[in-house]
Amino acid sequence: MKFKDRLSIRTALLKHQRGQQEEALEMYAQLYDKGVVQASYMLSYSVLLLRGASTEEEFRRVREILVKAQKAPDLTDERRQQLLMNYSIAVWKLGELDRAISTLEASHNKGPNSLTYEALGFLYIETGDAQKALDYNLEALEYDEDDPITLDNLGQTYYRLLGDRETAYGYFRKAHEIRPRQIDTLYFLAKYDEEAGRISEALEKLETALEGKFSPLNHVDRAMVRQAYERLSTLAEKPAVRD
Repeated sequence: MKFKDRLSIRTALLKHQRGQQEEALEMYAQLYDKGVVQASYMLSYSVLLLRGASTEEEFRRVREILVKAQKAPDLTDERRQQLLMNYSIAVWKLGELDRAISTLEASHNKGPNSLTYEALGFLYIETGDAQKALDYNLEALEYDEDDPITLDNLGQTYYRLLGDRETAYGYFRKAHEIRPRQIDTLYFLAKYDEEAGRISEALEKLETALEGKFSPLNHVDRAMVRQAYERLSTLAEKPAVRD
């Protein structure tokens, strides 16, 4: 690899780390279009694209990048795990849930880790198989009882699949204590606040969620949270009914 390309990769990664995402994206795209195959930037490129992707074409672009990244000379075992994670998200968004799951299961079988427990736990929920989702997420909890994503996955399993809102609430509360700005957790806890008449608290949680960085592995997207926020804002503005 040319010195100029190595310098461009370092510069792009630094911009990414500093939050200069648009500039980083532009540099990543230039490197990729030039034919530079290095996992060090291609994985970061795929992450930024996934966060902003909304169309089939955009997710196909991510899948293409990751397929090429498999041949990168600097693809370590750790980077391969991240590659498979990002690839599974892309193919899931392209409607291939079974392939996404099988990809992560193969990675998980080679060596369980937090990333696969978190992602597979969520994807099992998406299948609608309550027992499988519950069993796997309880196994993930044994692996790391303080993982906020696993706790949220269990909350969603009980809330969305099993209809046990009381048990779900306990997991959401614990997840929130560990990671107060976790988007899905905030969204579900806001539902509990609304049902209890705590409209201002619900609005505060939704506002915090809107400030976060949404991921394809969020159950909710920005539009869903904004819709809930605007609906509750309207309720908060209505005058109290007097007897």
